[in-house]
Amino acid sequence: MRTSVVAPYSAYLRVYEPLAAFPEPERSRWANYVRDVHTRRVWGAGGTAELTAEEQQASLEGILATPPEPAPPHESEDAYVAELDGIPLVCPRQTRLRCWTAMAEMRRDYPEVVQNAFFPGLVLAQAQADHERWRLENPDVQPHIHSSTWHVPMRWFVLFAQDERVLVEPDGDGAGAAGGWELYYRTPMVQARRRVARALRVLRDTLEEGALITGLEDTGRWLEEFHPRAMVELDFGGLVRLIPTGDLADERTAEYVSEGLAALAAGDGARASEAYRRITERWSAVRALEHAS
Repeated sequence: MRTSVVAPYSAYLRVYEPLAAFPEPERSRWANYVRDVHTRRVWGAGGTAELTAEEQQASLEGILATPPEPAPPHESEDAYVAELDGIPLVCPRQTRLRCWTAMAEMRRDYPEVVQNAFFPGLVLAQAQADHERWRLENPDVQPHIHSSTWHVPMRWFVLFAQDERVLVEPDGDGAGAAGGWELYYRTPMVQARRRVARALRVLRDTLEEGALITGLEDTGRWLEEFHPRAMVELDFGGLVRLIPTGDLADERTAEYVSEGLAALAAGDGARASEAYRRITERWSAVRALEHAS
């Protein structure tokens, strides 16, 4: 029996590619998928929350299985679908690949005793072997989705302008997979790459090497792997449930990031510090909820 599951407290950075970016026979399969989606629901902001909640449900079922399944045995055949300038775009969910990636991060960031609290050692070892074998066979395949729990990394906002924000109100009584509001930023790939390059020039000229520059460099390299006519989306996902409605309507982090970069470029440290203060104030309250009892 399936239960109602809402999206986790995670945000998502997604890349949607045109059908031309995929080789055959994958291209034809996604073309058929897009036609099917078009007959079932409207594309655009508001179309991802249900799929995200379904994915969370499947993940919970895998974790609770005996033995647990840290990654599904087969790759997802579903995708998020959007449209840019009249061209349909597809963001494959790649659930299995993303589970493998998350487990690799867990092995890197946590000691073995913590890992074994979630999954038996043999299960983790088998998943790692499956991932390594798949990677040898598919060395060029990249995940189309990155996720972040309890906050949106500041470097993600570099990719977007404030006027690219989309705020979706609940339908009727607010029922549905998301249970309420949805918030997105969306931009063409060419704009995202241009903003990353511009920001890196400013940061390298004004700051010492650190996590912000390294993280933005990684994000830039990831974007370069995709079709130039793709679209990039920042989806606040389940984080909208942690942000008061009034703050959602006044979400301006992308504007503050842009202001901070402009101030750094102009040598205005005071204005850059003020922009950074606004960003940290906006997100410190949300991150603090991770440790709330």
